[in-house]
Amino acid sequence: MKTWFKSGAPWIWLSAGGVSISLISVLGLLWLIASRGLSYFWPADIYQFELTDEQGKSSTVIGEIYDRESIPAQQLAHLDLKLDDEQDVERLLIKTGNRELVSLDFRWLLVPQITQQSTPEDLVLVERRTNGNFYGYIETLILDGQQVSLDKMPELLERVIAFQEQIDELQAVDIGAINYQIERLRLKERKYRLEGSLTDEQAQQIADEVAQLKAEYQTLEQQLMVLRQKVSRDQLKMRAMDGQIITINFEHILKVSFNNKLYWLEKVGVFFSQIATFVSEDPREANTEGGVFPAIFGTVLMVLLMTVIVSPMGVIAAIYLHEYAGNNALTRLLRIAVINLAGVPSIVYGVFGLGFFVYMVGGSLDQLFYPENLPSPTFGTPGVMWSAITLAILTLPVVIVSTEEGLSRIPAAMRHGSLALGATKAETLWRIILPIASPAIMTGIILAIARAAGEVAPLMLVGVVKMAPNLPLDGNFPFLHLERKFMHLGFHIYDVGFQSPNVEAARPLVYATALLLVTIIVALNMTAVSIRNRLREKYRMLEH
Repeated sequence: MKTWFKSGAPWIWLSAGGVSISLISVLGLLWLIASRGLSYFWPADIYQFELTDEQGKSSTVIGEIYDRESIPAQQLAHLDLKLDDEQDVERLLIKTGNRELVSLDFRWLLVPQITQQSTPEDLVLVERRTNGNFYGYIETLILDGQQVSLDKMPELLERVIAFQEQIDELQAVDIGAINYQIERLRLKERKYRLEGSLTDEQAQQIADEVAQLKAEYQTLEQQLMVLRQKVSRDQLKMRAMDGQIITINFEHILKVSFNNKLYWLEKVGVFFSQIATFVSEDPREANTEGGVFPAIFGTVLMVLLMTVIVSPMGVIAAIYLHEYAGNNALTRLLRIAVINLAGVPSIVYGVFGLGFFVYMVGGSLDQLFYPENLPSPTFGTPGVMWSAITLAILTLPVVIVSTEEGLSRIPAAMRHGSLALGATKAETLWRIILPIASPAIMTGIILAIARAAGEVAPLMLVGVVKMAPNLPLDGNFPFLHLERKFMHLGFHIYDVGFQSPNVEAARPLVYATALLLVTIIVALNMTAVSIRNRLREKYRMLEH
């Protein structure tokens, strides 16, 4: 046994076991997220349940099965179901929608109370822009006040989608641009007034421009009203699970699905279509419906800005510590400080960013460069720029330590050889040292990206919001608006998972968003790994 221990074999097996457990844990976590997340996009069957409660009253429930679980019969003693106390009772979580008729989208059904369960092919799921989904049967289709056959449904839906795209473009692009220009002119006039340099000619010129923009605005507003009248022409009459007839205007309808009629291949097509919708559309209904495109955009933009900021800062700090500072007490103290920074809770960085960057630096920038906007802050409020800088400070120790490790592995003989051949220290650093250390630098950047993309706590203080009215990038000068607040996938997961009215029912959406966040992090890391491998191959000759 002593010989076996001295041989080092136990430590090899112990290490292999630790690595295996870690890999199994990671793969299991990914499998859990992927299986639960992808099920969110699969077109589920729509069920009709006939129920009889403990008082003998019958009712009908229509909806999708979202979850099922077993609970002890003791918890249902008050219902007098005549069940054995030791028995477990299965219950189903059903998404019933129909918010105009019931207060919640979801309800639990006890399996012993279900007398009949079926999936009629004419049951319909109506996805709406507001008020969530509607489940029921189509009674009539009204086209311009006249009842028509259901064959007209695809044509009417395409017509509505085309009009809605025109309405969205008018509101977001054309009218939004005019509002932005009017606001810029108002601030320009106020700036002149504060400086005391406003002349009559300038005031008249600004007034003329505003009048022209308002005239254009009225023209666009009339076009918008015409489109809204066109899009609200047709209606769909639906019969709900309680027999009530509900009229749904086509302007609120996104999609009408007969899920129970779909074959397997058709469901696969709907599955990929819903994934595309999820990643490309804006959220609706307080983030509980629709897509997550603004959150994807905000996450990627913030991570890229953070990378641009932290990379030069970390590399320059590491070069100073390793190449210029020397091995003295001050350098050792700085290294200890850098290492300790990596252990500071992330929320502390958020408090620091809010106090120093947002209030102090941003407030000073507003006083110096944007006095005409005050008291409304421009940079003195949380935004994507302050979020990127705060996370750059948070991940700075990772890049410094990784870069310094790379610099320390370069033999001193290479530096001496370069200097002996007549190169200056700066030339040696730029042409020899940094290229060889570039894979280690990229490793630090990869770790920084992985850390920054998953952080949420500091962002809640310095820039992220539940719903952002505009993206940080648009068609208005200067196009990239770093002062704007933004949406983030990590915060979206927190918001949907803990702030939605029905947390249990929001789980599939939480898993789907988590899967998307993991995919984006993996994509960013794979890009960085690819760049690192290219650099390693390119400068491999310098190492020999």
